[in-house]
Amino acid sequence: MTQAPTPTADTVRRLVLSLLKDTKEGPGPDIRPATPGAEPVTWWVGSRHVLRLAPDREATARQRRELRLRELVRPHVPAAVPASVAHGEWAPGLAYTLDTKVPGGSGEEHDVSAVGEADLAALLTGLREVPVRQAETLGVPRAAPRSLEALRRAAVRAAERLAAADEFDATRLRQLTPPAASQLAAQPASAVLTHHGLTGGHLVVGADGRVRGVLGWAGAVVGDPAEDIAGLASAVGSPAAVRAATLAGYGARPCLRGLWLARCDSVVRLAEDLTGKDPTPLRTRLRRAWEPILLERVTDLGETDDAL
Repeated sequence: MTQAPTPTADTVRRLVLSLLKDTKEGPGPDIRPATPGAEPVTWWVGSRHVLRLAPDREATARQRRELRLRELVRPHVPAAVPASVAHGEWAPGLAYTLDTKVPGGSGEEHDVSAVGEADLAALLTGLREVPVRQAETLGVPRAAPRSLEALRRAAVRAAERLAAADEFDATRLRQLTPPAASQLAAQPASAVLTHHGLTGGHLVVGADGRVRGVLGWAGAVVGDPAEDIAGLASAVGSPAAVRAATLAGYGARPCLRGLWLARCDSVVRLAEDLTGKDPTPLRTRLRRAWEPILLERVTDLGETDDAL
């Protein structure tokens, strides 16, 4: 198996200069890795573009699917979806896309305002409206719902390790009992197109708190809408996520399922990486996921609380 080449600044510059035909004589636009120290597959190109290089064949397949999916999603969501101004291969069998940069900051830098919560509600509504059959025709995979009970058990074990490190009060997980986790199982026929990666880094938020764009569509699946509610809980806080999901028409069951997916995930992930280089982002996600909301307890949800 041939090892994929490692992109360098010179490789990227030659590619960019061949793509931006209107570049005048001179060194061309400023080019720098989007994340210093990370694998150099994403590069800022001047102030208006971002270049993404697929490092292997699997990533190439995801990127090509993402380009098609973004066009399918664009009419349904109000926030900006990145547009590709050029795409092709940067090395044999390895794809690239040069995208326009969506103006705004990261969701990790700016808080989402009340109007921004309405933007998130419109995003969840739009995702639900994307025809599932068309998404699957593009190659978007279908993902089975996760077992909340299995995740709860893993979180209980992780919480004990965090409690020993004085990072978390393990008794907080007692709110989610095994019967409650059973009540919050995903309901049949509830699968929709889900972004499946609504982290703060994938939300473009303006200084006014409006959600201006959504990045990172390569991991989208047809699956449990509670996963996107969970992603928002860790990204913008549980109260904002639940309010947005409620505005989008989701009932108590998917909202609470998303809440507890986020809470259990945050405990497990912090415990796994507690001795890592910098657990601060994971601590932030845990704090946001465990922000209290009015709808905390799982009671008899009945048959009318599932969805729309």
